[in-house]
Amino acid sequence: MGAGVDNVRVRMPASTSNCGPGFDTLGIAFALYNTVEVERMPDARIVSASGPACQALAMVEEAAACFFRTARTGAIGFRYKFAGDVPPSRGLGSSVTVRAGIVAALNALSGAGLTSFQIAAIVSELEGHPDNATAGVLGGLCVGRSASDDGRLLDVVRFEVPDSLAFVVASPELEVKTNDSRAVLPSRIPFADAVRSVNGASFFVAAFASGDYEKLRNGFDDFLHEPHRLPKIPGAQDALAAGRNAGALGAWLSGSGSSVACLAWRRDAAGVSAAMSASLARSGVAHTMRVLAADNQGIVVLNA
Repeated sequence: MGAGVDNVRVRMPASTSNCGPGFDTLGIAFALYNTVEVERMPDARIVSASGPACQALAMVEEAAACFFRTARTGAIGFRYKFAGDVPPSRGLGSSVTVRAGIVAALNALSGAGLTSFQIAAIVSELEGHPDNATAGVLGGLCVGRSASDDGRLLDVVRFEVPDSLAFVVASPELEVKTNDSRAVLPSRIPFADAVRSVNGASFFVAAFASGDYEKLRNGFDDFLHEPHRLPKIPGAQDALAAGRNAGALGAWLSGSGSSVACLAWRRDAAGVSAAMSASLARSGVAHTMRVLAADNQGIVVLNA
């Protein structure tokens, strides 16, 4: 272990997950960020700089406990403050920015020396799946492999995302809690739907790995979660169709929503954004549009 520090500032990227058929497996980091400032306390308290009623406090305490248990360090008291542009409950990995930010900051404060993969494994455990967790920590497009017995993160395959690709994200002014969204999913699915989704996810990863991004136009169809989630978000299906019709390479529900995303060549991104926004406006849905690059860095410790 290293000596540790007394204060640290960490930057965490937003992320999208699933990418259509890659349920609980695929994640892509976005150049949209939150930051957290963490300062060592002289005692074992964990204190929000915004006050103890901060909504993230329970999540922070859970992340800290998991870090201390995994790193086998003594508990450290700390004060923390979050800031940034990643909206909560919009399917853009805001919970990962909280959990990963705290774990990475405590790794620096304690001098524990955990690797990026070990941090990703802790965050995957806290999240319950590796999609946003791996992308948010490692950056790029990540394919997380989970153990079949206890779901722990076994490995990650990561790809750089080129600047020629852009992500057009429409975020309705509607919060969607992940637990609520998972509750609408069926406990059983038809065998044919499972096969079609495996086929789609495999094709998506193969097309991306090959660098033949035009082939991604055939890689986003999902039969596991989107048919059950999309109808719950007003205007979402029409917005995705509008993006595809405007030239997007593919379109999907970002995480559990409410954001929907399109992948496009950067030259086409403005047109795709305009089409998606117009579709949501026709449906009377207030929303925020973002055209984002991928983030290929992941978690960054800005000062220590």
